[in-house]
Amino acid sequence: MLGFTALTVQKAVIYTKSWCVYCWLRPACSCVWGCMIYLYEVCDKHIERTTIVSSRPRRKTTVLKMDEATLSVINEFQSDMVLSVMSKHCFQCLPQPVGLVPAGLGPGDPTTVGFTVSTQHALMLQLNTTPDNSELCRMYFHFGEHGNYSLWVKDLNAPSQANCTMVTNSEPINSYLRELEAVNSLLQRLGSTMEAERLINSELGSPNRLVDSSTESIIPASPGRRLRSLDTFRGLSLVVMVFVNYGGGRYWFFKHESWNGLTVADLVFPWFVFIMGTSIALSVSGAVCRGIKRSHLLWKICWRSVQLFIIGVFIINPNYCQGPLSWDSLRIPGVLQRLAFTYLVLAVLDVLVTRACQDSSLTDVWWYHVHDVLLYWPAWLCVIALETLWLCLTFLLPVPGCPSGYLGPGGIGDFGQYPNCTGGAAGHIDRWLLGERHIYQTPSSRVVYMTSVPFDPEGVLGSINSVVMGFLGLQAGKILLHYRDQPRQIMTRFLVWSFLLGVVSAVLTKCSKDYGYIPVNKNLWSLSYVTTLSCFAFVFLLVLFYMVDVKRWWSGAPFFYPGMNSILVYVGHEVFEDYFPFRWKMANSQSHAEHLTQNLLATSIWVLISYILYRKKIFWKI
Repeated sequence: MLGFTALTVQKAVIYTKSWCVYCWLRPACSCVWGCMIYLYEVCDKHIERTTIVSSRPRRKTTVLKMDEATLSVINEFQSDMVLSVMSKHCFQCLPQPVGLVPAGLGPGDPTTVGFTVSTQHALMLQLNTTPDNSELCRMYFHFGEHGNYSLWVKDLNAPSQANCTMVTNSEPINSYLRELEAVNSLLQRLGSTMEAERLINSELGSPNRLVDSSTESIIPASPGRRLRSLDTFRGLSLVVMVFVNYGGGRYWFFKHESWNGLTVADLVFPWFVFIMGTSIALSVSGAVCRGIKRSHLLWKICWRSVQLFIIGVFIINPNYCQGPLSWDSLRIPGVLQRLAFTYLVLAVLDVLVTRACQDSSLTDVWWYHVHDVLLYWPAWLCVIALETLWLCLTFLLPVPGCPSGYLGPGGIGDFGQYPNCTGGAAGHIDRWLLGERHIYQTPSSRVVYMTSVPFDPEGVLGSINSVVMGFLGLQAGKILLHYRDQPRQIMTRFLVWSFLLGVVSAVLTKCSKDYGYIPVNKNLWSLSYVTTLSCFAFVFLLVLFYMVDVKRWWSGAPFFYPGMNSILVYVGHEVFEDYFPFRWKMANSQSHAEHLTQNLLATSIWVLISYILYRKKIFWKI
């Protein structure tokens, strides 16, 4: 009998160990399997595309790059004309002349001039006669990648009148469809993993669940346990950030917006700041409740901020192989520097105003329903004062050669009136305080708006609104603390905050991209940018909190693992960006498919590295 019992216990132990190993390996294996499916899809697409290209007749043509097409202007009009082009994405811009088209000799005997045009956004094409510069025709057209088009200009036998017709000679390639199908396969694989995890947990119990859910607080009381949804949110933001920094397949929507508006790349950094604020609230509260002296906490905060700042300066000035670092061109602002400043301000504020432990006697006071705000009114006053400072500097500071309150990109924007006013007060403060050679030299506005003035999106003035963004995340942390046993209250308050911030954004932007009082702008970190991204962050955190921590349908894998080692993953991906296996020489560097394969594989490797480090309990903490 004892032998049978021992054998049963041994089998149970083996089953438990096998179950735990399966739970740990399933997310990583699913991620790798999804990537294999993706690689098959994009490689299959590349083979198809190569076959199509090789079947064309051989002739001397312009070699097109990514997001380019050929346009032939066929002129039967008996007058020279100038072709001017303007991106529809360029707000209040002047059309830019790109070339001269000589006069045709008559009907049936035209002249033809070829041009290479961008396919990222719709273009406005304008033809003007020369030298009198009278407009013949104007049209908007969105060219397809690697397509071949002809613009026929025919004489209508009337003074200064012509008929302009666009003809598609060869259809463009679809550079999005198969990549989207491949990504969809990856997402479906991850989704099936989440569903399998939910079903298994419902039958056998989650390996992460230590006690029965009916008696367990949603917010862990012990400092050794964490809210998985926060690390999942942080990890998801970090993974997208790594993917975007590695190139994002060279798609325009994975690049930062040229000026006003949002792309996928513009979402992740403010979300990282937001979740950093949430984590500060939880960690400071736990430290104070454990009796750690506030003076000791302040010292640790200052030291950590200094370390983050120094590491940030090192990794954004990486060209050491080209010779010794030159102090004359050292870039000072950067992502980690912005995080260091934001962390310093928020953590110091929270250490100074947070209470030793949450007071349960507040349920009887009339202001109980807003006590998570009113208890920290000194911090709110400080943040409101900082935002007032940002508004005053942005709209009242005199900037030489620029109108007060200018928020535009300069260059050819605003009809070319303020070419050297990029960023208004924000750009002026950086150039005056840091110097032109110590800020970012190639801002996202230089391509569309043809700006020539350096501008840093992580500049001094924008750091104020970064603090505001982080403080809203800090408020989310206070909600989690004060309503730790009430998930319904937590989610309701997240929704309320999201709604309020959405209303503020709608008012500031007038529900438009360019015509609002304060447009959404990542380069400036405008107030509407902060409120809009905070609105999204509250909703996103609500969904993750419900799925990961309340219902436990999903463990957060694989994003949970990089979220637990965020500094290491961020610094590592920056330092090793140009090394194999994160980058290699491509067979066709003008293929979105190859770039997307390389960038997705590099990002997946960092997820795998973070998983291995998590299993070995290796974490880089500053």
